[in-house]
Amino acid sequence: MRMRNVLWGLLFVSPWVIGFLWFQLYPLLLSFYYSFTDSTVVKPGKFIGLDNYVKMLTVDKDFFPSIKVTIIYTLIAVPAKLAFALFIALILNMKGKAVNWYRTVYYLPSILGGSVAISILWRFLFMKEGVVNQALSYLHIPAVNWLGSPHVALGTISLLVVWQFGSSMVLFLAGLKQIPSELYEAAMVDGAGRVRMLWTITIPLLTPIIFFNLVMQAINALQEFTAAFVVTNGGPVKSTYLFGLKIYDEAFSNMKMGYASALSWFLFAMILILTLFIFRSARSWVHYEDGGK
Repeated sequence: MRMRNVLWGLLFVSPWVIGFLWFQLYPLLLSFYYSFTDSTVVKPGKFIGLDNYVKMLTVDKDFFPSIKVTIIYTLIAVPAKLAFALFIALILNMKGKAVNWYRTVYYLPSILGGSVAISILWRFLFMKEGVVNQALSYLHIPAVNWLGSPHVALGTISLLVVWQFGSSMVLFLAGLKQIPSELYEAAMVDGAGRVRMLWTITIPLLTPIIFFNLVMQAINALQEFTAAFVVTNGGPVKSTYLFGLKIYDEAFSNMKMGYASALSWFLFAMILILTLFIFRSARSWVHYEDGGK
């Protein structure tokens, strides 16, 4: 009977195991091997050692600029997204009529925001004759070249990611519900205002949620592709040429699958180092009620 249960368990888990081995582990190992070859999309290449990694660090003129653009994009998009998500969560945590309906409505952008269709809509909204500039003209504000100016375009596509704040907002809202109301009542008796309660009670007790959101959103931002590809295609003057877009260009425009694999593994190493740094820094600013044990 026990062996039978084990066999049934293996049978039920086998679709996931097969999917993991075939669609995740095998491509992962294959891309690592390709990163040491000169493979193209149409033919397997020969082993060339570390040449791809040496090339990206010494020859490729777009390598360091794309890293710089990706880091700036991450530094803009992640804090802005977390701040906006927390702001909306604080509003939705207030008691009021139809609050559940508002929570559902505010979550919708996170469902639609990453799609190609929404990225195309974003491009039409911020084009020179788009809705945003038309709205500014009614206020007698000069039109802004949102997508054509190298100084503005990166901030514009960052707004698209900020718009997808729903999942972070839900986590913040769940964290706010867990804060005991007695803490606020005691603070009010001591004469604390809303701003002081925010910085001395709410933010410290939300640091585990902030930490989780920070890790997840930083990883997503470093891998961003859709917004830069659909809205600006890396322009103008490669001011929005994110690292994900460079990997795509090397793999499917230049057909250099081996070189693109090396770039992908460099991105993986960069994400790993950043994640370890955030985990390391968490000891000094994340508050756990059980001391983090």
